[in-house]
Amino acid sequence: MLKRLSIIALVSVAVMAAPVLAGLPVAVDGQPLPTLAPMLKRVTPAVVNIATQTRVRVRQNPLLADPFFRRFFNLAPQPRERTVESVGSGVIVDAEKGYVLTNNHVIANADKIVVTLRDRRQFVATLIGTDPATDIAVLSIPAENLTALEMGDSDQLEVGDFVVAIGNPYGIGQTVTSGIVSALRRSGLGIEGFEDFIQTDASINPGNSGGALVTLGGELIGINTAIIDRGGGNVGIGFAIPTNMVRQVMDQLISYGEVSRGLLGVDAQDLTPELAEALGLDFSEGALVKHVGRGSPAAIAGLRQGDIVIAIDGQPVKGVMDVRNKIGLLRVGDIVELTVMRGGEVLSLNAQVSVPTNTTVEGQGPARRLAGMVVGPMSEESPLFGKIEGVQVIKVARSSPAWQTGLREGDIITEVNQQATADMDTFRAALKGGGDKLLIKLRRGNSQLFIVVR
Repeated sequence: MLKRLSIIALVSVAVMAAPVLAGLPVAVDGQPLPTLAPMLKRVTPAVVNIATQTRVRVRQNPLLADPFFRRFFNLAPQPRERTVESVGSGVIVDAEKGYVLTNNHVIANADKIVVTLRDRRQFVATLIGTDPATDIAVLSIPAENLTALEMGDSDQLEVGDFVVAIGNPYGIGQTVTSGIVSALRRSGLGIEGFEDFIQTDASINPGNSGGALVTLGGELIGINTAIIDRGGGNVGIGFAIPTNMVRQVMDQLISYGEVSRGLLGVDAQDLTPELAEALGLDFSEGALVKHVGRGSPAAIAGLRQGDIVIAIDGQPVKGVMDVRNKIGLLRVGDIVELTVMRGGEVLSLNAQVSVPTNTTVEGQGPARRLAGMVVGPMSEESPLFGKIEGVQVIKVARSSPAWQTGLREGDIITEVNQQATADMDTFRAALKGGGDKLLIKLRRGNSQLFIVVR
């Protein structure tokens, strides 16, 4: 599963159109032929091309860096940096303020971002904010007379609805393709931290990233972001971020410049038909709570192990990914209403999303070898959230004792000296009783590792 970033130098191809010998009929048997042209005339001016320039350091052969060697062979100075250019797409969503939506991976680390409009005007864009976890970025351009796309309600989409993808594939220029909604709420693909994708068979290729997925009525209902790649091109399986997710992220980026995610402190799993039958339930959609962090917002709200979350803020929960996505789009301090089933009774609980409580590891004995590491509750952004229990390495300072031990940012510590570390309290207790050495069991991606700290 590959995210298709268009960061390769692309070759423009000029295609000579064949002479038109006769015009196409506009009607058959007195009935006008169906066409998307009127809608596209309104919509396409809102879809832009994005070109970025990024300076990267050039890796040099140590031999070429030797002054004596260079002088002996009379070698010219070697550049220490080179400029990498890439192309992508974007969508104007506010004509007055010049806001442009695109993917984070289109503009990540760019030193210069140039937006080209349909009328060929070019502007250097300012980055308003970016959220790698959802792959959304917001730019602004100092332009007048812009056309913006109206955002539709992506929750109203159904499989089989016709959609149109607009973007800049392979840098050849604005291109329109059509198809249908192939599936909804795709997740677990490992493309981004929060996934709730619209799947479509409208042709999406490298360079389409950040472009628009629109309805036949011309409403924006998705931002094209990724494809399944089996040979470098489209195979009829593309993914777009739904506008209802985009809108929440965009509002935070415009207001604060970043997305400040909080913590609910609950670990859950999908309610399967087998589990539902074992629990004597007559429904099989929801999230079964496995663990509630001590002192967490979920615990304070009264959530318990064994509860089944069936709705969040009035929206049905089909599984644990719904919990993760809905909580992950809330800002610290937001109040969330949890509708849960407990013992056959439906309860409504209110929880306030809070800042994660992180700990800088210090101490005596072997624990001092973990200095320079910050540990906190497992983030909802972690791909392992809801699948395993543990605490997350939030940050590791380079060259620190923890770095030299082998710990890295994103690691999930599941055991210390064979004691489960499901939350921060059990982690701290395990460190204090560590003795002369610590045996740390952790998960890094799909791998399980053991690290001995003396």
